[in-house]
Amino acid sequence: MGKVFFYMTVSVDGFVAGPNDTVDRLFRWYFSGDVEVPIPGSPTLRVSRESADVLLDASRTGGAMVTGRRNFDLAGGWGGDPPTSPCFVLTHRVPDEWTGEGSPFVFVTDGIESAVKQAQEAAGDKDVEVGTPSTFQQAINVGLLDEIHIDLAPIMLGDGVRLFDHLQIGPTDLEIIRVVSTPDVTHLRYRVVKPRL
Repeated sequence: MGKVFFYMTVSVDGFVAGPNDTVDRLFRWYFSGDVEVPIPGSPTLRVSRESADVLLDASRTGGAMVTGRRNFDLAGGWGGDPPTSPCFVLTHRVPDEWTGEGSPFVFVTDGIESAVKQAQEAAGDKDVEVGTPSTFQQAINVGLLDEIHIDLAPIMLGDGVRLFDHLQIGPTDLEIIRVVSTPDVTHLRYRVVKPRL
């Protein structure tokens, strides 16, 4: 079984989006380089060689994705082509237009633990990516995350959607497993050190 990891771009002051869900300044690094990286459901990224290696590494190991309904709606369901498939969407109501045979989406109404378990089963030996602040907070609160991957953008947004709200955990040690610095972003990878029982 693969790892369960969180992955997102974050500002230095801890925001994953600005007011009104704006991400253009936060995501400038996606279009500041000369190496093309195609991502399903998104425009082709143009990043530095170092960032391309990090992104391609993550895409090779990803076997399933868990996200929230708000992110799903904001992304317009990625036009039916999510960045990682299958994509498990936490929701209170299932949208009929995205269900049915051949859909890359599985809508989960019984919580984060069920969503991660289903994603792990679907991913097999590959990793499960948890994306969005809400799913991160829910997953870390119940001890489901193995790693935290943050692309630290060199900007302070001052306001917006915070990553570290609603945490219900005590002090949690993280082991640094990778740091890749570029002029446009710093890629940080941490292993969550789980308490020994």
